[in-house]
Amino acid sequence: MNTRPLYFDYAATTPVDERVIKVMVECLGFTGNFGNPASSSHAFGQQARQSVEHARGQVATLVGAQPDQIIWTSGATESNNLALKGVAQARGIAGGHVITSQIEHKAILDTAKQLQDAGVAVTYLVPNAEGIITPQAVSEAMRDDTFLVSLMLVNNELGTVNDMSSIGEVVRARDALFHVDAAQGAGKVVIDLAQLPVDLMSFSAHKIYGPKGIGALYVGPRARERLQAQIHGGGHEGGLRSGTLATHQIAAMGVAFELAAQLFDAEKATIARLRERLLEQLLSIPGVRLNGSATQRIPHTLSLTFSDGEFNSTALSHSIAFSATSACNSASNSPSHVLLALGHDARSASRTIRLSLGRFTTEQDIDQAVDLIKAACASAPAFWQ
Repeated sequence: MNTRPLYFDYAATTPVDERVIKVMVECLGFTGNFGNPASSSHAFGQQARQSVEHARGQVATLVGAQPDQIIWTSGATESNNLALKGVAQARGIAGGHVITSQIEHKAILDTAKQLQDAGVAVTYLVPNAEGIITPQAVSEAMRDDTFLVSLMLVNNELGTVNDMSSIGEVVRARDALFHVDAAQGAGKVVIDLAQLPVDLMSFSAHKIYGPKGIGALYVGPRARERLQAQIHGGGHEGGLRSGTLATHQIAAMGVAFELAAQLFDAEKATIARLRERLLEQLLSIPGVRLNGSATQRIPHTLSLTFSDGEFNSTALSHSIAFSATSACNSASNSPSHVLLALGHDARSASRTIRLSLGRFTTEQDIDQAVDLIKAACASAPAFWQ
């Protein structure tokens, strides 16, 4: 009997697609493509370099970029650090102003705090009631010394989507750079960097059925000369990120992005249908409410708050893999900063769950999850403890 819980935590990480694993394994072992991509003097290194550049093109194609605008990193966290610190340090002067929001990933918030400690002024925008950062809010926060705006495309807890085209126009009009954390958006939202007024964009393979430990940063033409490397030694990646390239991870990320492009329309439609099936049944539970916009969102992620006494989360701990907050907050066992920014108190935040769907979610998973959650509500104590 299979006792594994149902998986509803795709926003935290995705399983690696078997087609991705196949390509990844082919880059390991003596009979595989194991060479150092920087070793251009022999066939082993040349073959590895070809795989790396092919993958660069695969990633670029999904997001409408040019291959030479994709810089390999260890993941979106490193990409976010490179974008924020790299732009701030390249200015070569103290001070200046950065805009971000209260509902960003910790990789942005903690990095922004470090910039503050170094003397950079930071404005943390408050989301509207639907969990959206509006272009008007960005416009009102802009200052003469604003040099960077950093906002996420898709919120990792709510699933809400910001209007990056309109925000980018506001930022461009003031000659600042615009960085977007797209870790939760790649493969779920149409991204065309040839058209979007975005200068820097962060990606992560493990959110899109690739392996952990590999990511990328899009560096557009306006940002190329305004970005300083954070990892030195060898001058790899156009001098922006030194270190021996992990061919197996990079090739895997390339295939993951290519698959996302091939499956985009069908996968989005399937997940939207499953989300509606799930949401309709859960909203029939008295007191349950959806956090964030009901329309300006991806179908993959739901944040639901239960009323007092309506949900016994411990009853689900062995049957459904879900999140009470984002993984970055779970590590510190603190209330979700995203929910607090939306007006929840710690008590209300503790009654909130995030359910995220993905490529391998089935109708049977949905129906079983609904039955389990309804049972957890029925077994809830008379008052929340």
